[in-house]
Amino acid sequence: MRFRRKNSDSKRGMDMTPMIDCVFQLLLFFMVSSHFDEEDRASNEGALDANLPEAAAAMPMVMRPREMIININLRGEFYVGGEKHSEAQLAERLRRSVVDNPGQQAVVIRGDEQADWKYIARVMSLCNQAKISDYRVAVVPEEERSPDG
Repeated sequence: MRFRRKNSDSKRGMDMTPMIDCVFQLLLFFMVSSHFDEEDRASNEGALDANLPEAAAAMPMVMRPREMIININLRGEFYVGGEKHSEAQLAERLRRSVVDNPGQQAVVIRGDEQADWKYIARVMSLCNQAKISDYRVAVVPEEERSPDG
């Protein structure tokens, strides 16, 4: 018995639409994640070698628009955007940032855990003098401790 095969011009093929969708989603994901990585490298915010202190009820750090990050190293030196600032330069930069972002300026203070608290308190005071009320001290959440101590 012979079977007849229909000979048609429209050959059925594999639908590539789902695979193309997945490729575009992966491409978008990597473009967005690489943008943050480049932005971090350009601003040198992650360049400071600092061991942040631990805190039991720490909130995750989320970068908000127009947020200024002030790093304080072990010697009490102030860094903003990878540049070292004296106390007077930092005060001036805070005053200018309030002018540029009225009512919206936020500051994150990242002090080394072994740095004297007086340096962190001084930056808080400079924020108050510049009329910045939205400032936070960055800490690392405590890890679950074992019952042994």
